Amino acid sequence: MSDSLVLPFSASESLIISSDNSGGIGMKEKDVVQVPYEIVGYYSFRVAVMECLSVGGIPLSIVMNNFCGAEAWEGLTSGIKQGLDELGITLPVTGSTETNMPLLQSALGLIVIGKRRNERVNKQILQCKIGLIGRPLVGEEVMKQQASIAPLSLYKSLCEMEEVQVLPVGSKGIAYEWKYLDRSGGGVSEHISSKVDIAKSSGPSTCFLIAYPEHLEDEIKLQSGSLFIGE
Repeated sequence: MSDSLVLPFSASESLIISSDNSGGIGMKEKDVVQVPYEIVGYYSFRVAVMECLSVGGIPLSIVMNNFCGAEAWEGLTSGIKQGLDELGITLPVTGSTETNMPLLQSALGLIVIGKRRNERVNKQILQCKIGLIGRPLVGEEVMKQQASIAPLSLYKSLCEMEEVQVLPVGSKGIAYEWKYLDRSGGGVSEHISSKVDIAKSSGPSTCFLIAYPEHLEDEIKLQSGSLFIGE
């Protein structure tokens, strides 16, 4: 289930608001995960934009709530630009930085604002298969297992396919998201559950689920390569 808010603002279009936040990840002394702010910005943007795309949204702008300090702004926006480059788009970035109170740990809130036409509703794939693309990773794993992370460019490409429904996996894990795609109610396939931990957090949506008709499986496998795990 997408966490995006869909707000109709005219007879033909709706506003899409998608968000992500992170805490204790950055370059401050007491941060749990020590990484450059480019990485923090990139992965927060990744989650929010994946949510927007999953409901058919076209991203329009980015709002950043920065509690990492003024010196982190450039790195955060650099990470966002990396994500935008992967998607082949350019968006304006605005936001605010907390400079009055120095914090002991880094924190960031990020919002992607988009829109979609009202006839673009969630696709109902009545007779489908469900696959997993990428692997669930969290914390330090994200930095150490880059090859197991589903690329944003691949996610965007599959979102644009007809007859396909795509859903990013977040902190609640694969099994939690699976039920929103599985029309049979049978639960996660044994093949997938034998390959990955279906209850584990996928952190910054390092993997995603895809529901598709069987005749598209070869094309999806071709695009996804070794990242694809099918039923």
